[in-house]
Amino acid sequence: MRLKEIIQDLEFSAVRGDLDLPIGNITFDSREVRKGDLFVAIRGVQADGHNYMDRAITSGAAAVVCEEAGETAHPGIPLICVPDSRKALAQMASAWYGHPSKELSLVGVTGTNGKTTIATLLHQIHQRMGFRAGLISTIQIMIGEEARPTTHTTPDPLLINKTLREMVDAACEYCFMEVSSHAVDQERIRNLDFNGGIFTNLSRDHLDYHKDFREYLNVKKRFFDDLPGDAFALVNGDDKNGLVMLQNCQAEPHIYSLRTMCDFRGKITEMLLEGSAMEINGNEVWVKLPGRFNASNLLCAYGASVLLGHHPDDVMAALSELNPVAGRFETFQSAKGTTAIVDYAHTPDALQNVLDTIREVNVAGGEIITVVGAGGNRDKGKRPIMARIVAEASHKVILTSDNPRNEDPELILNEMMEGVPLLEREHTMRIVNREEAIRTACIIAGEKDIILVAGKGHEHTQEIAGELKAFDDMEILKQNLKG
Repeated sequence: MRLKEIIQDLEFSAVRGDLDLPIGNITFDSREVRKGDLFVAIRGVQADGHNYMDRAITSGAAAVVCEEAGETAHPGIPLICVPDSRKALAQMASAWYGHPSKELSLVGVTGTNGKTTIATLLHQIHQRMGFRAGLISTIQIMIGEEARPTTHTTPDPLLINKTLREMVDAACEYCFMEVSSHAVDQERIRNLDFNGGIFTNLSRDHLDYHKDFREYLNVKKRFFDDLPGDAFALVNGDDKNGLVMLQNCQAEPHIYSLRTMCDFRGKITEMLLEGSAMEINGNEVWVKLPGRFNASNLLCAYGASVLLGHHPDDVMAALSELNPVAGRFETFQSAKGTTAIVDYAHTPDALQNVLDTIREVNVAGGEIITVVGAGGNRDKGKRPIMARIVAEASHKVILTSDNPRNEDPELILNEMMEGVPLLEREHTMRIVNREEAIRTACIIAGEKDIILVAGKGHEHTQEIAGELKAFDDMEILKQNLKG
């Protein structure tokens, strides 16, 4: 494409140079610039792309989009100044890939917990009903049945639009996409044409990034404020912030709930470790996902599918065939009868939900042994809260490392221990090495006991001192529960 075609929808504050030149690619990473590329200078959390404009041009950038021209030593290079280069990048990414979000039904899922499960369930439902569907989630990207790894809950605008274009070219009719608060704040989803938006719940998370909970809520709300009038907005009526998302929202409002009468009403009639019997809008279904939080997720997936135009009976049939999502209440039972559960729960609310579910399905009456840590370089305020919840809901607790990243793991555990009530400390251990912590839990567990390993879920690596090491909670559990 020519530069003038790529930037035609942008708001300019200044423009110089020839806009009729061809562009080979768009990038916002100066290290990836090749001859003929368009470089977009982004003000990031860790670095400012404006400091790398000269390097990008030296590497062959044919043009630059930025917020400030500065004193670049390359006057012959076209320079487009915009008020917000993040918004500009998203607009140009959509144009570069031919506005692919307009060619399929795109549904965004936001909230603190449940995003991955709901997006994945929606992908499974549509695939089972015979449609080709795409998925952009924390765990993976799916194009039909083809799985690809991913590194962010919501990728950057270039990767989003590239992926959506590949989905369209692969004849996908739908795409279900997690929308993180970071993605909204950093304009990664700008210019995407959403057919629906889903709100799961809101509790404390990411306060290392957002200055307070109010800002976190307002960023989530921006997603709904920007939905078009012909889209739907489906929110959780069991969360007090659900109705907040609908304020000033132009999209058609809908509510799902396990507690109150609304558009999509559900209730659990039986709950076991293997799954749950549910009633949805008067019809019964058995699902292979246990727990109230999963019942809420399934109800949401049902509602969104119906709002996309599918017959309720077809959706209910698909619900009964759905499989649990990797690392989300994923279970394993040893030969001696010990149950192990791996879950991604890494917020206070998610931990409470998982532990409540374990207590409800613990019909054998065994002890609950929880292994949990807290991520480094993230919201420190939730660490003692998480530890208190786990200590009060478990018979034995082992505090350990999650992904310590660049923090001292011992200091993280110190902050977690501050939340453990004095009376609960006698059954709380601290073992920094996560593998050793899981092994210890397996050693002390009896035949009826339940081991919960929380925090990392589907992840197959552990980040320590900036280095990624292979690590899989479930594999380590299986190795140590062989007998």
